[in-house]
Amino acid sequence: MADCKMKICVTGGAGFIGSNLVDALLAEGCEVVVLDNFFTGKRENLKQCTGNPAFELLEGDIRDFETCKRAVDGCDHVFHEAALGSVPRSVANPQASFEVNVQGFCNMIEAARLAGVKRFIYASSSSVYGDDGHLPKQEIFTGKALSPYALSKQMNESIAENYNRVYGFETIGLRYFNVFGKRQDPNGAYAAVIPKFIAALRNGESPVIYGDGSNSRDFTYIDNVVQANLLALKTEHANTVYNVACGERTTLNELFEYLCGDPAVKPVYREKRKGDIPHSFADISWAAEKLGYKPEVSIQDGLKRTAAWYREQMPL
Repeated sequence: MADCKMKICVTGGAGFIGSNLVDALLAEGCEVVVLDNFFTGKRENLKQCTGNPAFELLEGDIRDFETCKRAVDGCDHVFHEAALGSVPRSVANPQASFEVNVQGFCNMIEAARLAGVKRFIYASSSSVYGDDGHLPKQEIFTGKALSPYALSKQMNESIAENYNRVYGFETIGLRYFNVFGKRQDPNGAYAAVIPKFIAALRNGESPVIYGDGSNSRDFTYIDNVVQANLLALKTEHANTVYNVACGERTTLNELFEYLCGDPAVKPVYREKRKGDIPHSFADISWAAEKLGYKPEVSIQDGLKRTAAWYREQMPL
């Protein structure tokens, strides 16, 4: 896809996942427009793009339809990464999650359709599986949502499917499974588990595990997620959703052991959180068959790269 000659809009492009995707698209020769309100995204995540004539930054909110229309003007494709993440945050403030994740999604997909965008690729989530008991998780089975965040992502998928059926508009949803890696923020009450574990251990503190540590996740390194997005841009198999994961199952206790390396250090166990899915483990055969997706970085290698990045970028 080198010298792609396409203009692409990336919402949430200053965020953890979005900024890594922006880097990859610019490296491929694409012209990139980033739309971000910097609520969770960081300007420093885009500092490497400064001065690149193929890069444009539009500061604005996806809850404003006129801003969305400006962002997608003249674009060939859209990667919609903007969202208000975190299951606990959505439980604490469901209205905010629906305003950003549902109304913002509606604004972006309609603006993209009106602008003649060819394909709308959006971030979904493993949370859509809800209370479904199947393992590994397959795209055809979803359960009842266990949180407002999960429900907002289920609604995104329904809206995208409807836009294809009614308007013939091309969409692809990527169900991310516990993404981690460079630029993921370790701070704040709603930080993801891996950066929080790494930060606690570096500060000589015991990481907190909610529940007994038997909950499992399919942790997915950021490079694998970027690969899936680039493949979604090229595939002929649109208008569906794909799991994006490693296809490996890791409990929180095992994650702690991978990161700690000191048998004298023990985690702190607290009451499990409302809305958390007990187990998240993906069947990635659909993505492998239709996208050509193959995870290139295992969880162990990804954890090593991530820990090294924090040591380099955030010295004690």
